[in-house]
Amino acid sequence: MKLLDKVALITGAARGIGRGIAEVFAEEGADVAINDIAAPEKAKAVADYVRSKGRRATTFMADVSKRDQVEAMFESVWNELGPIDILVNNAGIETIVPFLELTDEQWTRLVDVNLRGPWLCSQVFCRRVVAAGRKGAIVHIGSVQAGKVLPGRTHYAPSKLALEALTRNMSAEMTPLGIRVNCVHPGLIDTDMTAWVMKRPDLLPGILAQISLGRPGEPREIGTVVAFLASEEASYVTGQSIFVDGGWVGK
Repeated sequence: MKLLDKVALITGAARGIGRGIAEVFAEEGADVAINDIAAPEKAKAVADYVRSKGRRATTFMADVSKRDQVEAMFESVWNELGPIDILVNNAGIETIVPFLELTDEQWTRLVDVNLRGPWLCSQVFCRRVVAAGRKGAIVHIGSVQAGKVLPGRTHYAPSKLALEALTRNMSAEMTPLGIRVNCVHPGLIDTDMTAWVMKRPDLLPGILAQISLGRPGEPREIGTVVAFLASEEASYVTGQSIFVDGGWVGK
């Protein structure tokens, strides 16, 4: 129960990696606020799971790239569950578009969610935590593509690699004020987002051959690492970006 009685807000938590993180957090004793923008029924199911573990839960539909919606979300969660101790910036989108075909709109929307979103949610969170004289922890969810080149991601990969710089620079400013900041880069995780890969017998074996463990990961395997970084067990860890990829980047 390394997160006992902590309050966590997890963005993009209705499914996939976000859901895996929420489930592990509940099992580790945290109350969880589930943010999503497109899957209210799935968000409710995650909240039900959290409550089944004896913890409190709430859901909030908000676009993490919009300041007014982010401010409203933090206000609501803070009032309903109490001061937030942990922020997990998991919300993100991925599209695959050849470089020469990438439009202004595709670039802007993806970067708004994947990079502006974590910056914006973190700023709102940190302002509240510092004003209240509390301590906290932030974990950004990046991608293996911060260290692995894949075609069609000239907008996605930079947004995830940029989270490393955001992590280091936020940590330098916020850790002295009591807020640790770290980043997790998941590899190939079996989720809705990667279902198209899992269903490609012409593609999947070649990818698995590049992964030292020889298999895709599960969302909860990301959740356990995030829970560690958010807990006091990682009290001397800050400003770090960790690949949880089964040995894909290092092979």
